[in-house]
Amino acid sequence: MEHKMNSNGASKCPFHGATTQPNLGTQNKDWWPNNLNIDILRQHDSKSNPVSEIDYKDRVKSLDLEAVKNDIKVVLKDSKEWWPADYGHYGPFFIRMTWHVAGTYRTGDGRGGAATGAQRFAPLNSWPDNGNLDKARRLLWPVKEKYGNSLSWADLFVVAGNVAIEDMGGPNHGSAIGREDIWHPEKDIYWGAEDEWLGDNRYGDTRQDLENPLAAVQMGLIYVNPQGPNANPDPALSAQDVRETFKRMAMNDYETVALTAGGHTFGKAHGAADADKYVGAEPEGAAIEDQGFGWNNSYKSGKGVHTITSGIEGPWTTNPIQWDMGYLTLLFKYEWECKQGAGGAWQWHPVDCEQDDMVPQVDGSEEKVLPMMTTADISLKVDPIYREICQKFLANPEEFGEAFAKAWFKLLHRDMGPKSNYVAGDFKDVDYVWQDPIVAGKQLSASEEANVRKALSDAGIDNAKMIDTAWASASTFRGSDNRGGANGARIRLAPQKDWGANKPDQLAEILSVYERIASETGSSVADVIVIGGAVGIENLSSTTVEVTTGRGDATQENTDVSSFELLKPNACGFRNYIEKEFSVSPEELLLDKAQLLGLSPVEMTLLVGGLRAMGVSHSEDGLWGDGKLSNTWFKQLLSMEIKWEKDGFNLFKGIDRTTGETIRSATRIDLIFGSNSELRAIAEVYAQDDNNDKFVHDFIAAWNKVMNADRFDL
Repeated sequence: MEHKMNSNGASKCPFHGATTQPNLGTQNKDWWPNNLNIDILRQHDSKSNPVSEIDYKDRVKSLDLEAVKNDIKVVLKDSKEWWPADYGHYGPFFIRMTWHVAGTYRTGDGRGGAATGAQRFAPLNSWPDNGNLDKARRLLWPVKEKYGNSLSWADLFVVAGNVAIEDMGGPNHGSAIGREDIWHPEKDIYWGAEDEWLGDNRYGDTRQDLENPLAAVQMGLIYVNPQGPNANPDPALSAQDVRETFKRMAMNDYETVALTAGGHTFGKAHGAADADKYVGAEPEGAAIEDQGFGWNNSYKSGKGVHTITSGIEGPWTTNPIQWDMGYLTLLFKYEWECKQGAGGAWQWHPVDCEQDDMVPQVDGSEEKVLPMMTTADISLKVDPIYREICQKFLANPEEFGEAFAKAWFKLLHRDMGPKSNYVAGDFKDVDYVWQDPIVAGKQLSASEEANVRKALSDAGIDNAKMIDTAWASASTFRGSDNRGGANGARIRLAPQKDWGANKPDQLAEILSVYERIASETGSSVADVIVIGGAVGIENLSSTTVEVTTGRGDATQENTDVSSFELLKPNACGFRNYIEKEFSVSPEELLLDKAQLLGLSPVEMTLLVGGLRAMGVSHSEDGLWGDGKLSNTWFKQLLSMEIKWEKDGFNLFKGIDRTTGETIRSATRIDLIFGSNSELRAIAEVYAQDDNNDKFVHDFIAAWNKVMNADRFDL
């Protein structure tokens, strides 16, 4: 993990050189910067996808993965004059690329990760931490060019790193493939509010009080500053950063040590000279003639032994292109002293290093150089918990290898969701708890489903409560990392059964009935929950709601409570629920939720209006409908018979313009559909007298989209 910064670790301005900015005139966002921007619900439209007509998941099933791997192996040792391979092998370079592709994943919102090939676009392609990885992607272009539509960039990034590990003798659990590329930057991902690279205005009172959902310690880094917090070379303080950021990327202490020690078994850091003096603009800020290349280095040859990336210079081990125990052996064999290296960065070297532990220069010359460690590396020796794990690995090399392989596989696949998303590959047939295993369900026959529906009707459960339960179960889904959803019925397990948004007491009563019905009818509880929602909607609309069955039920044993707790809805605008006042508005939280559910602006509007109309809300606020699935809620929202006045945090009262009587209450979520011009335009369509039937039809389609969001088998 290399990180590009200046010699004292200070931030570098992200704007380098001249850029061409056509004068587009004053934009809406300039006039009204506080207006709700719903563009995040319109991303990744098929119009921006040049291969939208191709079913990638079908194509990749017939991909000759072994042929791809063999072609990558050829690339690994085909050193190019324009970017020579360190030690004649690009393996460490590709491992770093793969690590930095996958390492953007964070548990807070499930965004980031390897699933989309996003490193091709800004800001990731120009992050300081990704310095010179533009060359790694160009080296792989011939492979991508050859396999074309049968191999996404997202899959190629992952496979390349795994092939590199295997080719250098390292342990590996293989690659699952089936990731589809995106075609423009993911504007919905919040990487931090700082306006300069390596800024760290993201902390509260302590280093552990890092702003959610962020995981990296500074703007433009994947994990931590290798020199130490803000380039302070204090290993104990660095250990705090390492622990916090790796935890936020789904890794425990054991996995953290395995990944760091295993990853740094390969390759070197590059800091031949001061980056501030010699390194030019990142790819997005480079000149047009550079054709997407960035970080042009004017120091001597600018490549090979003269490469500048992080400012830290030197290899971690004596054999940088061979899997061995060299990293941990050297770390504990020597005392280490901290000095500024050739690039001006703080780094550590062994005291009285033996000749046999010196490392050949990257160009194959007879020159020998000292191994080095970063402050983050030394933290593994200083922190008592990390130290104990390191020593355990030193005494048990096979355990170390297996621990690295497992943690690396998790790193690369964490954001793919359940194992059912693995379309093809050479991965081991093993189930991990982080894959959210679910016992396979069965497709119900028409008569079996009818029995469930009859049992639900006979139970006499309130329709709104059945709809509320189904929504609470399914709406946990996050399209960012394909976690959550109705499949598995984890709403009946810890931690979800106790979430305030799910009305635990009401939920327990309903689930006790559902579990009995599931037992009597031979269906899963997960299917009963979804069928219950459909029955409730049918009763309130007189319209058939089709259900796709086949869900299974998860077990508590296969539910990682701590990681599922991160799916907890602190706000759910669809149910008019908000736990407390946040730094962002309730309507912005609604947009975030809608985007994670994969909804369009129209679908979001439909679902809010329909749920309110049927009485699904955590309070009486916003319940203006007639208790049926109809367009009454939109009509009441747009009525000019009342005016609105603020009535406390997130609350408003609707006053009859004639009598002055308060006749209605609402939240910001309710009123945004009348206030925001784009959302109001949608609401007006569904409030029309001739569109009630359309509203019911479109609502049911949007509802089923959420109910089936996690049905990757469909």
